[in-house]
Amino acid sequence: MRLAVEEINQNMELLPNYTLGYKILDSCSHPLTGQRAALAVLNGLSEDHSPMCRGASPLLAVIGDSGSAQSIVISRMLQPFRIPMISYFSTCSCFADRIKYPNFFRVIPNDDYQVRAIAQLLVRFNWTWVGLVRGDTDYGRFAMRGLLRELQGTKVCVAYQEMIPLRYNRQRVQEILQVMRSSLAKVVVLFSTEGEMTPFLRDYMTQNITGIQWVASEAWVTASVFTGSEYYPYLEGTIGFGIRKGHISKLGDYLLTVNPQMYPNNPLVQELWEALYGCSPSLSSSSRLPPCSGQESLLDQHSAYMNTSSLRVAYNVYKAVYAIAHSLHNLLLCQPDQGPFLNNSCAQSNNIQPWQLQHYLQEVTFSIAGEEVNFDLKGDSTPYYDIINWQRGTGGNIEFVNVGLFDRTKPAGEELVIQEDRIVWAGHQNEEVPVSVCSASCLPGSRKAVRRGEPVCCFDCVPCDSGKISNQTNSIECTFCPEDFWSNKDRTACIPKKVEFLAYDSLGIALTVISVVGACLTIAVLAVFFHHRNTAIVRVNNSELSFFILFALTLCFLCSLVFIGEPTAWSCMLRHTAFSITFSLCISCILGKTLVVLAAFTATRPGNNIMKWLGPKQQRAIIFSCTLIQVIICAAWLIDAPPYPSRNTQYERSKIILECSVGSSLAFWCVLGYIGLQACLCFILTFLARKLPEKFNEAKFITFSMLIFCAVWLAFIPAYISSPGNYADAVESFAILASSFGLLSCLFAPKCYIILLKPEKNTKQHLMGKEKK
Repeated sequence: MRLAVEEINQNMELLPNYTLGYKILDSCSHPLTGQRAALAVLNGLSEDHSPMCRGASPLLAVIGDSGSAQSIVISRMLQPFRIPMISYFSTCSCFADRIKYPNFFRVIPNDDYQVRAIAQLLVRFNWTWVGLVRGDTDYGRFAMRGLLRELQGTKVCVAYQEMIPLRYNRQRVQEILQVMRSSLAKVVVLFSTEGEMTPFLRDYMTQNITGIQWVASEAWVTASVFTGSEYYPYLEGTIGFGIRKGHISKLGDYLLTVNPQMYPNNPLVQELWEALYGCSPSLSSSSRLPPCSGQESLLDQHSAYMNTSSLRVAYNVYKAVYAIAHSLHNLLLCQPDQGPFLNNSCAQSNNIQPWQLQHYLQEVTFSIAGEEVNFDLKGDSTPYYDIINWQRGTGGNIEFVNVGLFDRTKPAGEELVIQEDRIVWAGHQNEEVPVSVCSASCLPGSRKAVRRGEPVCCFDCVPCDSGKISNQTNSIECTFCPEDFWSNKDRTACIPKKVEFLAYDSLGIALTVISVVGACLTIAVLAVFFHHRNTAIVRVNNSELSFFILFALTLCFLCSLVFIGEPTAWSCMLRHTAFSITFSLCISCILGKTLVVLAAFTATRPGNNIMKWLGPKQQRAIIFSCTLIQVIICAAWLIDAPPYPSRNTQYERSKIILECSVGSSLAFWCVLGYIGLQACLCFILTFLARKLPEKFNEAKFITFSMLIFCAVWLAFIPAYISSPGNYADAVESFAILASSFGLLSCLFAPKCYIILLKPEKNTKQHLMGKEKK
């Protein structure tokens, strides 16, 4: 401050012919002491105790204070007099309220910008579980409140909030340290001043707590008092936002010219000299230190006070003095009706009012050391921070290394610039960023499930359900795969669903072989019957109807092949129609044969001429008529709602089952119902023929065949309904084969046995039971 004042007084362009004066008072970092100092300076130039105010002071502006708590008190004291004040280190966001603090200006950024920068830093390094510690001051209170506001809507959660008591309480501090030691939060943000932090840090070191990644506020991130080598194991890697560094070219040489003899009546200078050099500059001093000889060197532990290479707070003081000087200069140069305030009457050199200077401070703009200085409508300066990282220096002490910046004037998203490769983290880590999370990240294939009653940062990882995936870490929800896709084993990607149908695999091949074998056996029986068509057993059993039945059974065996293979539009229509018509033909032939058998034995009764109504033509008509009904049903089915291939994704969601949809369920069950009706009619007629001669077993064979047929298809209905896709096709194919084999074996196996193995029984007498004994 003294250097700036002397430079301005020697500058012939800034405030020419005017000399600035000043008075220095110490608030001792305490609001009440600051209040006393403010009252003293308002009451005059003397601090002597007096019961009465003796008159107004020629005071135009105040530079200070460093702490927000002191500045609040001083600003309120100065408001009635409209005296402006410029703080060089008070960052509390509360000062942005121009109604409460209309006379307050500052050359340091508002804490709102600092907490915004800290929030971006926490998000940048994915520190989602952090601890917050603050001092018991307005600075700490408003800063923490602002940070909590900035963290809303981000992924960062606060593990704990602790306050260092203003009146230091060791027991309370021990409780805070225990919380820090036991918490999973390894990143701690601390809003505190050097004075509050010093005893706290002493206890922290006594407890030997390490591994904490400190995020420092601007109040202590460049505190030289913590640069000793004894602090490094506990504060290494500290990162924070420091106020902008500036350069004052003449300060280094100026400090060397200061000596106590220049201020014989100032005990503060005497005390500072004794602390820096370890000797007493005055022979009359009551100090126990030896007198100075003039050859003493600066004590090592206080070398930081003479270091002018990294000026931050001092640079702010330098800017504040120049801000007042430029504003005063503009005020003195003002012309009537050109000032920044209403009812303008320019100031006279011998009658300058503080309120006039306040208005010009609001409008001032000037450059210093390459930086443009001005104030916004809230009295704040341009928000700009250096990002400081604490690293070990060559001598083992802590050095403040600039690793980035935060520039609020940049576009959103570009404000924070960090050189991560230059950062040294807590624990001597250069590459791995410390991890501070409540729960480890959920890997792809899982999702976060928030624990009840805990912050959103504390969660469990739950694997995605089948058919859902997550291909990112910490997914909140798993996403459904498209309809034709399914999740892979790891639930990280959607893969095409497996397509299934009754193919020529082991099951399909088995059914094919059975079908072909059944058809071949039927053809073989047909050949045997044709070869022995003139024998008694063939003639008695109506060879023509037998040939029709064998032909129909051959078609029944072969129609099961249509159910194997990928369904198509034509194969779906052919499956059910071919099956229904061939079986209807087969049952119609059996029905005709049953009627002929009954008629043949009934015709032996006197006066019964029923056989003339069941001749070959009538038999063919019965078969044709019964089959035609089924053909008509199938034709109506195909015209109205034919079967069609469909993709079943509901029964088993991980697969696509290609199947034939029946189109019309009513038509499908009508087809099966008609076949069942024919079978039941055959069964009833054969039951009526139970009193036929014992030697003639044809009615019994038909009865057994119908029992097997009905049993197979009654079992088919629930099995078909409960089986999807290829299994439904397999069930229907198996029912066709089983019923066909049942009819073939019951109707023709006994006859083939007699024809081939017992030819002596292949006579009319044997069949009619008239053999000679």
